[in-house]
Amino acid sequence: MQLARIALSSAVAVTLSLLATACGGAEGDQGDGPVVIEMWSWNEERAMKPIVDKFNATHDDIQLKLVKQVDLPGAAANLRNAVASGEDVPCLVQSVGEVPALTSEGLLTDVTDALQPYLDDGLFNEAALSGAKVGDRYYGVPSGFNPNFMMINRAVYDKYGIEVPTTWDELIAAGEKLRPHGVYVMNLAGEDPSTLVNLVQQAGGSWYEIEGDAWRVDFLSEASRKAADIVQQLIDKDLVAHQTYLDRPALIKYFDSGRMVSLPTSTWQLTKYEIDFQHSTGDWQPIDLPQFSDAEEFVTPAHGGAELVPKGCQHVKEAVEVSVWKATNKEAINATLDPKTGAYAWPGAVPDPSPWVDSAVPERLFGERRDEARNVIMKAVEAGRDPWVVGPNYTGVFAELQDQWAKAVKGEITMVELLERMQDFTVKDLRSKNIDVVGS
Repeated sequence: MQLARIALSSAVAVTLSLLATACGGAEGDQGDGPVVIEMWSWNEERAMKPIVDKFNATHDDIQLKLVKQVDLPGAAANLRNAVASGEDVPCLVQSVGEVPALTSEGLLTDVTDALQPYLDDGLFNEAALSGAKVGDRYYGVPSGFNPNFMMINRAVYDKYGIEVPTTWDELIAAGEKLRPHGVYVMNLAGEDPSTLVNLVQQAGGSWYEIEGDAWRVDFLSEASRKAADIVQQLIDKDLVAHQTYLDRPALIKYFDSGRMVSLPTSTWQLTKYEIDFQHSTGDWQPIDLPQFSDAEEFVTPAHGGAELVPKGCQHVKEAVEVSVWKATNKEAINATLDPKTGAYAWPGAVPDPSPWVDSAVPERLFGERRDEARNVIMKAVEAGRDPWVVGPNYTGVFAELQDQWAKAVKGEITMVELLERMQDFTVKDLRSKNIDVVGS
């Protein structure tokens, strides 16, 4: 494993090669009873308990113990404390961050050997794998991704005789036609740079790349500039609203008003929109995510996550078995059924989620166009690509990106200036942590 200096943290001088050997997770002595795997989750307990109960009812040699965490920050703090002390370390933890950054802190164990048989069996969607890896090694079990598509307020589009956009250039053109009527084509919140991040991924780009024993950083690639150009046009032409996500009631009221008409979205948001919308239910249409005009194939960004296996887990093989079952087994997915909505938790790790697609689409949101959602969602799944590599300092980098994004959305700097500033910041930050950077 050639990552001796790549993920070196300023707080803990630990190399990934040492991590892999030191954190293997020896099998503990369970006597004659089943191996007990402790799992930490910050989801609502009522959402997780049916999965735990189903696993325990169908397995004799392993039992799953759910420990509810208050929230994500609390789970992250407790994980760091447990690993540091080496006591009461859980074997599975719902994701509290990107795998490379957590690995660089020495918090995770290498599960590649235990996971490989399941990978060989083709249990996972290929696009779901990258989020669980550092280089070629896995430090968690892939938990999957949510398909990316768009929903538009078709009633407003039709009112002003505007065609459904299939490319980002067409969406900009639609925005120019809508703007004289007091309608914005999209929303860009000042605290949320995800639009830029997703566009970079859709263009096939990444801001980090592993090169030998070092990191290469490139915020100024062709893919990044293409993404920046789309966002810059939306801002310069005053085609986007800037409603914050921090006030959800006000945000939903605005989305529901017909004054903003195009929403990049995914399956997990649809039921929430149907519940919250008071006026525009039935006016929306699911459509394919717009593409770059020069795209050679239809692509949706599909960066996934992982269920974590912490350093100090005493039952790595069993922990991986449990996590794979939860992510890919039909009984596990069926156990996530929400009786109130009739929807299942999205099975983003499996190659074919088609048995659960219809349940993800609410009855009234899309009105007579509800049946269109299935093909849109499955096309998004099949087109999912994950070129995104996350660096070991991405948590701090993302915070800086949010600051620069807020300035760019206000027009204080351009998107290219944002990329230039992020390039400089990221390289300096890596070097300040004694992490090797090449070509910058």
